[in-house]
Amino acid sequence: MAKSPMMQQYDEAKKLSGDALLFFRMGDFYELFHEDAEKAAAAIGLTLTSRDKGENPIPMAGFPHHQLDSYLAQLIQLGYKVAICDQVEDAKKAKGLVKREVTRVVTPGTLTDDALLDPRANNYLAAVARPPGRKRQDAMFGIAWVDLSTGHFYVCEAEASRIVDHLARIAPSECLISDDDEALLQQLGEYNVTKRPDWTFTIDTARERLHNHFSTATMAGFGVDDDSLSLLAAAGAIIDYLNETQKASLDHIDRLIPFRHDSTMEIDQATRRSLELTRSIRDGGRVGSLLGVIDKTVTAMGSRLLAQWLNSPLTSVSEIEHRQAAIGECVSDQKLTGDLRNELREVYDMHRLMSRITTGRASPRDLQYVGRTLKKLPHVKAKLAERKSTLLNQLEAAIDLCPELRAKLEAALVDDCPLAIRDGGVIRAGYDAKLDELRNLAAGGKQWLSEYQQQQQEQTGITSLKLGFNRVFGFYFEVTNANKDKLPEYFIRKQTLKNAERYITPELKEYEEKILSAEEKAKELEYSLFSQLRDVVHESTSQLRATADVLAHLDVICGLAELARTRNYCQPKMTDEVDLQILGGRHPVLDILEPQGTFVPNDTSTDGAERRLLLITGPNMAGKSTFIRQTALITIMAQMGSFVPAEKATVGVADRVFARVGASDELAKGQSTFMVEMTETARILNTASNKSLVILDEIGRGTSTYDGISLAWAICEHLHDTIGARTLFATHYHELTELESIHDGVVNLQVSVKEWNDEIVFLHRIVEGAADKSYGIHVARLAGVPRPVNRRAKQILAKLEAMHQEDGSNGRQSERDRTRQAAERPAEFQLSLFGMEEHPIVDELRAFELNDASPLEAMQQIQRWQAQLAEEAQVKPR
Repeated sequence: MAKSPMMQQYDEAKKLSGDALLFFRMGDFYELFHEDAEKAAAAIGLTLTSRDKGENPIPMAGFPHHQLDSYLAQLIQLGYKVAICDQVEDAKKAKGLVKREVTRVVTPGTLTDDALLDPRANNYLAAVARPPGRKRQDAMFGIAWVDLSTGHFYVCEAEASRIVDHLARIAPSECLISDDDEALLQQLGEYNVTKRPDWTFTIDTARERLHNHFSTATMAGFGVDDDSLSLLAAAGAIIDYLNETQKASLDHIDRLIPFRHDSTMEIDQATRRSLELTRSIRDGGRVGSLLGVIDKTVTAMGSRLLAQWLNSPLTSVSEIEHRQAAIGECVSDQKLTGDLRNELREVYDMHRLMSRITTGRASPRDLQYVGRTLKKLPHVKAKLAERKSTLLNQLEAAIDLCPELRAKLEAALVDDCPLAIRDGGVIRAGYDAKLDELRNLAAGGKQWLSEYQQQQQEQTGITSLKLGFNRVFGFYFEVTNANKDKLPEYFIRKQTLKNAERYITPELKEYEEKILSAEEKAKELEYSLFSQLRDVVHESTSQLRATADVLAHLDVICGLAELARTRNYCQPKMTDEVDLQILGGRHPVLDILEPQGTFVPNDTSTDGAERRLLLITGPNMAGKSTFIRQTALITIMAQMGSFVPAEKATVGVADRVFARVGASDELAKGQSTFMVEMTETARILNTASNKSLVILDEIGRGTSTYDGISLAWAICEHLHDTIGARTLFATHYHELTELESIHDGVVNLQVSVKEWNDEIVFLHRIVEGAADKSYGIHVARLAGVPRPVNRRAKQILAKLEAMHQEDGSNGRQSERDRTRQAAERPAEFQLSLFGMEEHPIVDELRAFELNDASPLEAMQQIQRWQAQLAEEAQVKPR
């Protein structure tokens, strides 16, 4: 059976769409066919129907065109790619089948529409390129990443072992790799990976794409070495993918920014997760994360930039102090901060506006938002005049007011622009004389129609004579059958209805052509004027993006100043020395989320010499993990330039922060909790330096007691003796407190606990000294563990402690010796330790009704119990 021209057109569009679902525009609907329809119906609940019903019906599903964003968002969130095939010519002017083309391919990493994006988060498309000469183990991989919605494009090189850490910082929505690189595919398993043809990663292809895009003969002008082959390959692969999917201008991507590892603190994937820097472990959202509580920005641009600062803390003292000075000036000048924040609340997301403008997808409101933002710039610039800090002065100088562009936008656009240009009503009256003339003609024609209808009613004497319009006949008069004989001869009948007739007149048709022609020409001219205006804004892309960067920086600075002022943060002193002194430090998240005044501050004092390793002991729930986490978080906040939650702080810049906190497993990879713990610990031991900050919590708890103690002991010694990193090590292994007497740089700390009448009170204070109890049974009781279990646990604990005292063992006795000693003890001791809490005979004794039994029956029952106990007490020979 021959295919219809429509389905032939669909098939051609589908071939160009690859593995993307095809949204095929048909009138007021988008339709999907064949497997695409079945997939979409199953994924997002579209009703599955069929086309060409018969022997070979075609599966079909669709939705109204105005619901595009909603269904597109659902499919993209599920990881699908979607190709949009639109009608690219006016159906009224089409000769035969309306022309259609794939106008763009939407993927998770190439979103630009606000409805599909989180305004506070970047949406990165990344690419990873393997270096040429794959046998070289020391060769560097190339990583490139771009946010198409803002135009920011970055590149860096990384060792194979560091790829996942870089991607954890970037958090790409989509990652491109070569389709023949299975090893890399396995390594990036948790990311949304898109395979691309191997040739798109070749250096020749990459150079061609990059040089054409940036109109350069070399990338050296961007600070990128032309010999960095894998780096260029990754960047070129991204440009190739964007050209293929977007089918629009990419002029807003006007810079390639090298990311310098040596200028930022390195934070690996496990540490980001453990510290919950930008996402909480609980649900992966912002709420409960460090970013969630420190984000006081008032613009989407500022919120995204703050996340970048947090993800990449600085390592240069001078650069950190550069930010601190600007924040400090805003902290001390509350009026300046308040005024700037009020102005910033009224600016729009210029980065994403410019993306839509350059790709030709801007609405009239987008242009209006640019004009409104430009209107706020003189106020912002005036408030930054003659400031003390260098950074604020630099930002003031970088603001380009673009007065001519602003004036043009204000002159051209109506005060309240409609969302769609095709409906007209966008261009202000008086902006274009020709447009005004056409509008007046169209408006005058409508007035003429009203007067003409009244005239014909008077001439014919038919007061019910109605004037109507439809697309088939245009304007017409409708007359009831009872009055049609009154019509003059120049009324020409066009249509017969049940109870009426429809007529036209020569004079009516003449004016119809003038009116409709004027309206149509006005809409076409208005669209042309809008396009010209959009092009004018496009020409100012560089200036407007630079101004957007300024607004984002101001927002972050003012937001951090507001946070510091309202939460009583201090400005930390930064140093290149291996030092970390925090007085009255508070956990930045819990300090805000817990009721006011309930969080207990603590001091931290560590250095590279006498206080190199802090060993913290104490019960669960008392605050060990909170203390070590807050130390790491305060360090990260200080190095991003922020003030910190403390009374006073001196922070020696850390090259890396490592955190191994909490239990997790990778069952899909066949890795147990303990295996994951040891893998992450091994990475710390292999990559940390004496400039690093390491926090470890309960290392070694996932294996047998003596294995765990031995590992924890050796790990502490290696961190102290070999690496020399500033380390906070929280543990329940009290045996480790002996390290303080062996190593000069180990200091014991404990969490204070108050005991009273078999009750404990957690004071949440970190003090010098070692704890001798874990109070685990008390914590279990607080958690709601049944009382019989707690009572039995106390009995077992007493036996174990007595056993420990009797054999005179110390913390380093081998497990084999302890096991042998336990095995040699009488079996009745083993039974009393690990048996039930109470013997079943005790229950029988309680239930025995002595008053109802005769003396003989009572004696016989006692004899049975004695015999049962004697039998159980027999020791079996070994």
